[in-house]
Amino acid sequence: MTQKRIGILTSGGDSPGMNAAIRAIVLAAHQFDFQCIGFISGYNGLIEQDYQILTPQDVQHIIHRGGTILKSARCPQMCTVTGLNQAVSSLIKLKIDTLIVIGGDGSFNGLLAIKQNWQGQVIGLPGTIDNDLDGTDFTIGYSTAINTAIEAIDKIRDTADAFDRVFVIELMGRHSGHIAFNVGIATGAEQIISFENFSPEQAQEKIIQIVNDIAKQHQQGKSSYHIVLAENLWPGGPQALSEQLKSMVDIDTGLCVLGHIQRGGSPVAKDRILATRLGVASVHAANRGETDIMLGELKSEIVSVPLSEAIMHQKKVEENLVAAQEDILALSAQYRKRIP
Repeated sequence: MTQKRIGILTSGGDSPGMNAAIRAIVLAAHQFDFQCIGFISGYNGLIEQDYQILTPQDVQHIIHRGGTILKSARCPQMCTVTGLNQAVSSLIKLKIDTLIVIGGDGSFNGLLAIKQNWQGQVIGLPGTIDNDLDGTDFTIGYSTAINTAIEAIDKIRDTADAFDRVFVIELMGRHSGHIAFNVGIATGAEQIISFENFSPEQAQEKIIQIVNDIAKQHQQGKSSYHIVLAENLWPGGPQALSEQLKSMVDIDTGLCVLGHIQRGGSPVAKDRILATRLGVASVHAANRGETDIMLGELKSEIVSVPLSEAIMHQKKVEENLVAAQEDILALSAQYRKRIP
């Protein structure tokens, strides 16, 4: 009987826990006597047939490492007929039976395109800090990104208090507010501006509201004010918001774009465990002959959802989380009104 061959690649933005997933796939595959082929730099490695055989020895000490030992990259060639045909040709030439991709919606679109031209199995694992894939409560890397941002903003609060300063802090998430809302609430941000509670058309109204709120809080002796902003949302970006506030409020306004720091670092326990569970589950799914699926975790149970449904972007920040922030602001305003 021919030995089953599993191809693995990490694609798109890296996320903490990708290495833990790679490790789990390789170790689980070893139990089934499957061979693992790791493609370097995402779909680029698949197209160019740049790969390495992965053994248990190759992954024995990587569960704690951020990034990905297979490297990651965008691959514009996968959006062309030529690039797609080359990817399929590589899978056939290397006799790959199952291709497992760890990534986000762009990576999964690549899987769906491959499946239209290839008879093998395709399985996706949700690896993105944005937590914007449907069919899973959490994506690999999201929990670490949250913790990283919280630690950074807690430190920013220290210097903001020391200088009585307003800070605008932009967080990643692409077009998802999961990071912004959870981090904003966890750090006690005075304002959270995200896709769930703001649209660019409300910018002028929002500026006036923030300015009034800053003035009231400083009257009551509050020494700092944090505005957590989701990326790709404010007209002109965080710099424009910061400059608008500086021109309207007679205090220093600081700007901090956390950026890619949220994608790095050693994964927290939650991401290591999630990645391990999903990696093992993907090998079992491959052994059962399953295909065209993403594996996720819902209410602590491993589930499979069609790839086409995982990329629909229907998962939103929980309404009760948005309401909680609004209630906090409302209660704070009521308290200030009662003070003589």
